[in-house]
Amino acid sequence: MRTKASKTFTTWFCPVGGDALQIVTDWCEHLRTGLLWGEDDPLFPKTRIGLGDQGGFQAIGLDREHWSGTGPIRTIYRDAFTAAGLPYFNPHCFRDALVQLGERLCTTPEQFKAWSQNIGHERVLTTLTSYGKVPAARQAELIRGLGQVQPASEDERLAEILTETVRKLRAGSF
Repeated sequence: MRTKASKTFTTWFCPVGGDALQIVTDWCEHLRTGLLWGEDDPLFPKTRIGLGDQGGFQAIGLDREHWSGTGPIRTIYRDAFTAAGLPYFNPHCFRDALVQLGERLCTTPEQFKAWSQNIGHERVLTTLTSYGKVPAARQAELIRGLGQVQPASEDERLAEILTETVRKLRAGSF
């Protein structure tokens, strides 16, 4: 994936659920088979502008170019949200949502580091400080949960059973 400042990084589709993966898969299939685009072509290409039937400028397809700024993308998002009857969220909000999802799904530091790299951050600290704000409702949920006894995991329960079994075998109380 190409990014600002000509950086590149390898990324995989995050497990966001719903129809998202199928929608993106279908879009990629359209670009590759319908338009015969390759690995170096943009995933979300610039709109091709040309003369319309009435002589004015209008969208007439897609260019094999990357967007040079965020203005047109924000307009596309705004129009799509309006058409769907939803309040507008800027494109960067999706990164915030991905970080929050990663915070919930990742159970080890290594997983979260991989998640952070997957959204293009070299340092996990960037992810945590720039996108890692915990919403107040979730903060309350987490803090309240800290005082509650967590049920033992299956591995912990198995370890307890094995420990107790060994103790009884040693004591000859079986």
